[in-house]
Amino acid sequence: MHARPRVDLASASPRRQELLRQIGVDFALLAPSSDEDAEALEQVLRGESAAAYVTRVTRLKLDAAVARQIRRGLPDAPILCADTTVALGRSILGKPGDADEARAMLARLSGRAHRVLTAVALRWARTGRLHTAEVLSTSQVRFAALTPTQIDDYVASGEPFGKAGAYAVQGRAACFIQHLRGSYSGIMGLPLFETAQLLRQAGIPV
Repeated sequence: MHARPRVDLASASPRRQELLRQIGVDFALLAPSSDEDAEALEQVLRGESAAAYVTRVTRLKLDAAVARQIRRGLPDAPILCADTTVALGRSILGKPGDADEARAMLARLSGRAHRVLTAVALRWARTGRLHTAEVLSTSQVRFAALTPTQIDDYVASGEPFGKAGAYAVQGRAACFIQHLRGSYSGIMGLPLFETAQLLRQAGIPV
């Protein structure tokens, strides 16, 4: 009996780990070391669109993960990475730096529709050649109008921190969402339909 192929997941996100387990993918964590400045990769360039931004950041994260795999002397396993951002019009809403920024983001999202974009990239080796494939998932989310108390209570819960757009679809913010069109798992951080397609390209059964 052959062992199932393993994927190196270049992310410390518990949500992405949960989603890979959901579809039965064996993986090992290839998260950045404490001496790596992962946040520096997420700087937005002037005039950059949300799609260009999230795709570029994912490619940078993939390159960093490849170097990390080699540096750590790990087996040559396929590397999967992803990045998620929230876009309101032409504005990119990243992870809030503090409570005031989280409140401001949520106030901007209140009563409006926004996009959630997740780019996924996979690199693998086959017959002596490196292959890279990537996909972009775009979903639309509409928030109901939020009261200041709702926003304050949500920020006080601590959930907005570390989340693009200052909210988690799978958490308490679910009660803010009036309408959703697209990929629920993509909004969480890893669109499973598209990710499964990439994995199959690399010969990983899903």
